[in-house]
Amino acid sequence: MKKIAVLMGSDSDLPVIKAAFAILREYGVPFEAHVMSAHRSPEAVQAFASAARERGFGAILAAAGKAAHLAGAVAANTTLPVIGIPVKSSTLDGLDALLATVQMPSGMPVATVAIDGAANAALLAVQMLAVEDDVLATKLAAKRAAMREQIAEKDARLQKELDTL
Repeated sequence: MKKIAVLMGSDSDLPVIKAAFAILREYGVPFEAHVMSAHRSPEAVQAFASAARERGFGAILAAAGKAAHLAGAVAANTTLPVIGIPVKSSTLDGLDALLATVQMPSGMPVATVAIDGAANAALLAVQMLAVEDDVLATKLAAKRAAMREQIAEKDARLQKELDTL
């Protein structure tokens, strides 16, 4: 099975990224996590991204706040799928990071999730791996079925209580 790389622009992104770790562990997907900055360690970002495919990665999650150029810097140096996670900071409530992540030039795609959307980023990476991994595809389908069942149960409770509300 391919691994997922989880990159953070700063260790202050860790509280957000823990949600990605939990999802990847839930699905049994191996991963590595590193702190790398597009601005403060651009050589490390380039070296990591350039070698990621050969090192067995199938996708790269890149979380950053403020200027949030990490996902773009990674995408510029690999043809693997890159999923950007804009991180909310004290500046502009994360809108700056969202725009910096989602506004990539033609030819350098970065999939972008919601601000602080690390769990969905990890799920998207799992779905990418599941294209060629039937075990992961089965786990994803089972999780979706469980979610549908939970919603049906919540609706049934609501219908019973509706007259009392």
